[in-house]
Amino acid sequence: MMPPTPKVGGCARLLLFDIDGTLIDTEGAGLRSFSEAFYLAFPEHSGQLFPPLELGGATDHGLIMHLFEHFGLEDLPLHRRRFFESYTGKLAASLEHFSKEGRGRLLPGVVDLLDALAGDDDVALAVLTGNTEAGARVKLRHFQIDHYFSVGAYGDDHHDRNELGPIARERARQQCGREFRSSEIVVIGDTLRDIACARAFGAKVIAVATGAATRAELAAASPDILLDDFSDRERVLDAFQSVFSSPAPA
Repeated sequence: MMPPTPKVGGCARLLLFDIDGTLIDTEGAGLRSFSEAFYLAFPEHSGQLFPPLELGGATDHGLIMHLFEHFGLEDLPLHRRRFFESYTGKLAASLEHFSKEGRGRLLPGVVDLLDALAGDDDVALAVLTGNTEAGARVKLRHFQIDHYFSVGAYGDDHHDRNELGPIARERARQQCGREFRSSEIVVIGDTLRDIACARAFGAKVIAVATGAATRAELAAASPDILLDDFSDRERVLDAFQSVFSSPAPA
């Protein structure tokens, strides 16, 4: 069967999916790649301990800014390029290595959900992720869901996740040939930062408790919809439908 073709034109609703913890679980390949890529790019720091990183909802450019500060490196375009060139290659290799060990997975119900949404002419699918565009494409290709997404906003567009929503909306406008009002946009993610990002540009938000944040933590941030996972496709599709019927967020 041929994969669905990303739609251009005619879309009435825009769904912006986070990747890690929402669609996939790399089971540590991302963090491992970050540390290995850093020491490969800056071997003079190989004797120093790598600091703990809070990955959930962070952007890759925000993380590298933190690493540069930690290791006393100047935040220069050259340094960023050197790191991310190393990181993209390390990420692809780590995902393959983890896969051979049976590690890394699509989260429950993801493919069935994306299949259903891709078949809806009223829906445009896009990503809103802290990954760089290159890193996002590596992950989506590895888990064979890249064909669902041809546009999005990424962690190399801005280090602040709250700035990514308007970027994703503009790229979707260019692709679909129409403006999307805030009431027509939903961010789908697994972290408190996803919820804050949606609220920052007036979008609605569906939170899913498949990442590091607990259901209670997500509930306390008052998403429009809170799901345990995507395993019950009909229930999830009903939730997606209902979020557009609810009042716009304050």
